[in-house]
Amino acid sequence: MDDRNIFLVGMMGAGKTTVGKALARRLGRQFIDCDREIVERTGVPIATIFEIEGEEGFRRRETHVLAELAARRGTVVATGGGAVLAAENRRTMRASGTVVYLRVSLDHLHERTRRDTARPLLATGDRRATLESLLEKRHPLYQEAADLVVDSGAQSPGTLAQRVIDALNRDGASPGEKAP
Repeated sequence: MDDRNIFLVGMMGAGKTTVGKALARRLGRQFIDCDREIVERTGVPIATIFEIEGEEGFRRRETHVLAELAARRGTVVATGGGAVLAAENRRTMRASGTVVYLRVSLDHLHERTRRDTARPLLATGDRRATLESLLEKRHPLYQEAADLVVDSGAQSPGTLAQRVIDALNRDGASPGEKAP
């Protein structure tokens, strides 16, 4: 495996941060959560950025941070769920690393995020309908960006990290190929 970055993409609640940490540990790489990096740089929670700058302002910050992270080598990066919305971000990730889509069902997403109050996009009356709408819009973009697709169901983060490693090490992995 080369020193290209590994970018984890997928919906909020897909396990990008948890799996990313396990993956980085197993590979001896640095792990960076793009959303946490934005929070550290601004000194305020993402919800506050959304309140003050709107989603558009947050996405600009996300694109800037992602470009800086992409300039590094050998890093595992957990992106925000909406990072793929910008074509520039999809190009940046593909050019500087391997993009892994952690795909998860709507039922699992709903279960994993139902008690989460820190996600501004889910501050709606019908969380499940919001997740369904976001997934419908983003799934094709995750697929487009991905070099590998790994289903992130009820498996442990360690198991998922190992599946990602196995898929990355496998010869002939092609864009969008589903890991076993």
